[in-house]
Amino acid sequence: MRGTKDILLSQIRTGGTLTGGQQLRLSLLLSYPAIIAQLSSVLMQYIDASMVGHLGAEAGASIGIVSTCLWLLGGFCMACTSGFSVQVAHLVGADDFKSARSVLRQGLVSALVFSGAIALLGLAVSAPLPRWLGGGPDISGDASRYFLVVSLFLPAMQLDWMCASMLQASGEMKIPSLLNIGMCVLDVGFNYLFIYGLELGVVGAALGTGLAELVTALLMLYFLAVKSPELNLRQDHGRFRPTRPVLDKALGISGPMALQNVLMRGAHIASTVIVAPLGTISIAANSFAITAESFCYMPGYGISDAATTLVGQSVGAGRKELARRFAWINTFLAMGIMAFLGFLMYLFAPQMMGLLTPDADVIDLGARMLRIEAFAEAGYAASIVAYGACVGAGDTKWPSIMNFGAMWIVRILPAVFLTPVLGLKGFWIAMAVELNFRGLLFLVRLYRGRWLRG
Repeated sequence: MRGTKDILLSQIRTGGTLTGGQQLRLSLLLSYPAIIAQLSSVLMQYIDASMVGHLGAEAGASIGIVSTCLWLLGGFCMACTSGFSVQVAHLVGADDFKSARSVLRQGLVSALVFSGAIALLGLAVSAPLPRWLGGGPDISGDASRYFLVVSLFLPAMQLDWMCASMLQASGEMKIPSLLNIGMCVLDVGFNYLFIYGLELGVVGAALGTGLAELVTALLMLYFLAVKSPELNLRQDHGRFRPTRPVLDKALGISGPMALQNVLMRGAHIASTVIVAPLGTISIAANSFAITAESFCYMPGYGISDAATTLVGQSVGAGRKELARRFAWINTFLAMGIMAFLGFLMYLFAPQMMGLLTPDADVIDLGARMLRIEAFAEAGYAASIVAYGACVGAGDTKWPSIMNFGAMWIVRILPAVFLTPVLGLKGFWIAMAVELNFRGLLFLVRLYRGRWLRG
């Protein structure tokens, strides 16, 4: 028997009428599992940061100094994933499941080849990277080893993301959510074994997380390729070799996202370089505060996943007005939730930092940064979810330019001048202003409607 979610999704594909209440209900039905999946991802970061943080400020700083570069490599993998999952969402919306499975086969092969190449790049730069970023000899050794191990597991992370995104594109949100919760449990067990049991410290955190991702990726592949009613690959026998039309479409979607990733993550790396001269305490406080804040913004990414699915299927079904309504519903939903979480973050900032480190100086500095960022959560929500809606429509060029311009012009440039004068506070003030500005840009883009004209 089909559930409410499946019935409402079928209304998109068959041209049925959806009331405003049904659209909101469908958005919530798809959002809450995606939010849980994102929160489980954040919980993994908390687990890693907390376990490593209790080894001392230097251990936390060793991860913080290379984290932005790991985001860069992960961003390439995410862009690759979107190039294929958006195509699948459009084909599912058009009720063409055979073609969707064909794209899935080609996407799996392409993603594993791509992530293997990215992993090799990570291995090649792992040794000198911390020194390039301004890390001192007290943290560079652990930082290099952490980066190397995480790079080795990038193909597992890519497979996990690809399979989860494909399931979400078909409207299946619960399985990725449950598996990501299971990954958190595995992460705790593996981390405890490697960090404390085998006394591997920072390297143990990387091994624990990597193995948890590998097990989850294999389970995710099973539920996608064998159990999914729409996408399981046993229904027909297609080719796995990528074809030019599918690759061209994937490149058209992923290309701007990959370029954005270089420019955006490059900005994050520049942020690390800006913060590094402030010393170990500031590096650790910055890293832990970013992890703590993620509890506020990850619900936005979960709702963004739902928006990408709903907009993608609506566009595939030729229902652009419905896609527009889904975009606004999900954007306002995220803004309300993240604004409330920002209020809680302001109230409980010291307690949030205290979960990650016992160092009183790091807790005090990080808490002050979180209270600055609390005023940016609603704007950040608008930029996250509106961007997800644009991706669902296949509109990635101008949103990528908007992200790039806001990051470099409104955040990094002022931070260069504010940070030496105000310390870490100057950097976080620049970040809060930029996130609100970027949110406004995306609200204007949604309003003007050009994202749906492709």
